[in-house]
Amino acid sequence: MSLAQEKDPVPLALALGAPSVAVEVMGGKGASLARLTGAGLPVPDGFCLTTEAYRRAVSGLDARMRAVVETVDPADPAALETAAKTAMALFAELDIPEEVLSALHDHHAHLGGPDVAVAVRSSATAEDQPDLSFAGQHDTFLNVVGAAALVDAVRACWASLWTARAIGYRRLHSVTADEVAIAVVVQRLVPADAAGIAFTADPVTGARDRIVINAAWGLGEAVVGGRTSADTLAIDKASGLLVGGKIADKAVMTVAVPDGTLERPVPADLRRRPALSPDQSAELTRLAVQVEELFGSPMDLEWALHEGSFQLLQARPITTLPDADGSQETWNDTLTGDYLWTRSNFGEAVPSVMTPATWSLFRTYFIGQAWMGVAVIEGHRAAGNVAGRCYVNLSTLTSVSRSKVYRSLMNESFGPFPDDLPIPPLPLSRLQVLRSVMAKGPAFRRALGPYLKDFPQQVERTRETCEAVRSRIHAAGSAAELARLWRTDVDPLLRSACLLFAAGGRQGGVALATFPRWLRRHGVNPADTHTLCTTADPDALASLGPLLGLERLRRGELTHAEYAARWGHRCPDEFELAAVRPIEDDQWIDRQVAGLDQAPTDVTALLAAQRAARDAAVARFAARHPRKTKSLRARIRKVAVGLRGREAGRSETNRAFWVARVFWLRAGEVTGHGDELLFLSADETLMVLDGDTSPLERVPGRRAAFERYRALPAPPMLIRGRFDFEGWAADPGRRSDRYDGRAGLDRQGRPTSDLTGFPGSAGCVEGTARVLDSMEQGAQLRPGEILVTSVTNVGWTPLFPRAAAVVTDMGAPLSHAAIVARELGIPAVVGCGDATARLRTGDRIRVDGGGGTVTVLGPSNTTQP
Repeated sequence: MSLAQEKDPVPLALALGAPSVAVEVMGGKGASLARLTGAGLPVPDGFCLTTEAYRRAVSGLDARMRAVVETVDPADPAALETAAKTAMALFAELDIPEEVLSALHDHHAHLGGPDVAVAVRSSATAEDQPDLSFAGQHDTFLNVVGAAALVDAVRACWASLWTARAIGYRRLHSVTADEVAIAVVVQRLVPADAAGIAFTADPVTGARDRIVINAAWGLGEAVVGGRTSADTLAIDKASGLLVGGKIADKAVMTVAVPDGTLERPVPADLRRRPALSPDQSAELTRLAVQVEELFGSPMDLEWALHEGSFQLLQARPITTLPDADGSQETWNDTLTGDYLWTRSNFGEAVPSVMTPATWSLFRTYFIGQAWMGVAVIEGHRAAGNVAGRCYVNLSTLTSVSRSKVYRSLMNESFGPFPDDLPIPPLPLSRLQVLRSVMAKGPAFRRALGPYLKDFPQQVERTRETCEAVRSRIHAAGSAAELARLWRTDVDPLLRSACLLFAAGGRQGGVALATFPRWLRRHGVNPADTHTLCTTADPDALASLGPLLGLERLRRGELTHAEYAARWGHRCPDEFELAAVRPIEDDQWIDRQVAGLDQAPTDVTALLAAQRAARDAAVARFAARHPRKTKSLRARIRKVAVGLRGREAGRSETNRAFWVARVFWLRAGEVTGHGDELLFLSADETLMVLDGDTSPLERVPGRRAAFERYRALPAPPMLIRGRFDFEGWAADPGRRSDRYDGRAGLDRQGRPTSDLTGFPGSAGCVEGTARVLDSMEQGAQLRPGEILVTSVTNVGWTPLFPRAAAVVTDMGAPLSHAAIVARELGIPAVVGCGDATARLRTGDRIRVDGGGGTVTVLGPSNTTQP
């Protein structure tokens, strides 16, 4: 008898209480649940359709599936999508063998028959492993009712093994088609009152002495998928007592409906109520500790609470836990001295936590090469990294010049500086500062000369160079070739693009800084001042380009390809190398066009109304100052030139940073290190390309820091002195607009009534606030609501026609929100500091764009989805 004949046959289905917990049979999720069940922990009744069932069902497809995926390039999104579509078509034609269907229906009957609601979850053999993180790669279906629906869900789970994302992930990690199979877990659906995730170690700091719980109302899909805010509770393992965390405003919840699940608004009385009581959080902590002891390692659990009892839905190892010894890095440049830092300007360009690769490029090229090239005072940084965000050092910047024009330019760029938060001077004499500036000034002006001389031609040249360099990167077949390409093409492109940005900001001379003050001296009111500070030619303004392009696309005047080539590099986080660009997302353009259909007023009509308002403002000025009309029109032309140049330079700099993203992605492919390279600087990445892999040892600590700063609140807009990030984040009374290191956590003077910011675009409206954390939530903005967010940039422009007004935490008169709102005639107040912290979706507010104030008229009377 052969060995094959001696082996016990693998069953087609197994109850979760069966003794076998082999990953090869039940997949990662199924094996984990079987282990929990065997240990007597609370797990919903269920069974696992094994990998043997999958293999029998697809036995006739093996050769065809292998041919589809074994040669696909994981870096080619189009090829991955083609492979996935081919696989889906094969599964659509799949006839499931009768013995598999019989096993499925027999075990289903033991759960209560076809009318019982079940959860159907994929359980692949390659997921939930200590060295890989396949979590979320495969599908889950909740509230499946009926035999036919169950078969459809099983088929869909099998097919999810071959989505573009899953194929690419396995190819990137060298997991072959022969190495993977998929089981399917079927369990009674827990009609959860609350659900969420529990980590048996702090996933941000790596601390092993606490449990971190995320909890929200309803089924757990909204929490797991990140579609709602969740309570965060830090529980001491030993005592079960709460030691930190926050109660979130839980806006939506996933609920069961007859044909599946649906996200619905959380009832108003539950939104800010804790989803777990202290006793319940202590009980969940005890369960989590038992799971960790069972598996012998830190674990990530999904749980549900129904009628006071917990059920465990999943348990997997935490694959990205930082070292508990504190080896993760600290990013806090406020420790370098007593300065006043702001992110009101650069926070628009890089609003999120930066990867180290992005910071290295931003620091080297954008800060060191562009318009701040002369503002580097020896020994004092012009900009710094604070908790992964880019901050400008106002102490350094304001030391460069004391002229009124220069100070006006600073106010337009960063907003007026608060009187009660003075800018600490540099510990240098005026002569020392001037010597440092003069040492760099001549060389900077010489480098800038060609870009100032023929700016439009340089814009077009940069665009062409970006396309040529991007093609060369894609064609590079080795690490050595990529390293040479960086030195000969990519580095010069980035330096040139950032000089173009500097030249763009100097188009129109000092008109951007002096024109508003000139208008005020001539008695022009705020509304007319804002109207006159527009371009008079929005077609030429790069910030409006993506929006106007979408309008033309909708009218059939542009193709998708033409739109993508012109504006596909612009996105909400466009300097960040890790951010996916619209040109890389086939559905992005269609989603934005659909959003325009919801705007209460056509974009063309908004622009026409603003042109009429501008003509009327000119006429009013001419009636009062007939001899100054010629000067007015000349200044308007210079302002328009300045705005267009500034925006065009930035757009092409962003295009060059997109080319850098393409370089990093290609470097990850040819070296096999994938996104690890995003946690290295440019110089370190070149070392890896040159064959020295020692920089990769720094990746875990940097990745841990990156995840830690992403999980904590964004630091304040203004910071004076040494910033105690942990102390500030832990303080429930913290201010999100400012921090004064001289006064500890700076809780003094917190405003309690109106919000005050900078006048961005004149006009006064009342309406309902819609607070958005990211552009990904843009679909939630209803026509006529007031958009409230931390910061906007060109990636947010498609939302503006739907908004009655715009309010931002960060910004200044020359910020994106102010410029675009003025062009469209939408009221805007920018740089409020803490609007997103003090306003709630559904609040009735009044926005006075000319006065720079936001008044809360009353809380919401209805629950907003």
